[in-house]
Amino acid sequence: MVGNTSPGNIPGMYTRYPASSVALYNGATIAHYLVGGAGIILGYGSWIGLLIGLLYLTFALVQMYILMPMKVCPNCIYYRLKDSLCISGMNLFSRKLTPPGDVKSFSVRAKGALCPNNLYIAALAIPIIAMIPALIINFSVVVLILLLIVIGLLVFRIYFIFPKVACVHCRAKNICPNAKSMKLNTN
Repeated sequence: MVGNTSPGNIPGMYTRYPASSVALYNGATIAHYLVGGAGIILGYGSWIGLLIGLLYLTFALVQMYILMPMKVCPNCIYYRLKDSLCISGMNLFSRKLTPPGDVKSFSVRAKGALCPNNLYIAALAIPIIAMIPALIINFSVVVLILLLIVIGLLVFRIYFIFPKVACVHCRAKNICPNAKSMKLNTN
């Protein structure tokens, strides 16, 4: 059942996120990465911009769609819940890649300099950080518009997707370091 809050479930918490929520989350993520990568490529031009932009895109997509399912998802409760679908949908992919982890280790995702949380934040911040110097060096209206779109996508994620679509319905929010840092958990 989509948005499942049936008996045995915690009211308001989803066992299966609606497909529209999963599409919104992943659509915003991929748009952020693609627009950010395009801004880097156009901002620096030539082969350097292409190289930096493609390296960024590779990093962003690998950290989100390969590292997260391998390192974070096995420890998430959605990995174990029968017929579940998390906000990213990566729990389904993770089950095919990795054995189950330990739910008690879920918070490890936020420990260490190169932890999955920091890599996720870096993937969201890098295009903003990279486009600002590009605009200073060689101003471009197109790159400015791409920068504003990436900033808009980040604001949309922080102020709408996380609190109103994702974290509010997540069964892991009370053990999630992200929800805790945004004060979205109930503990």
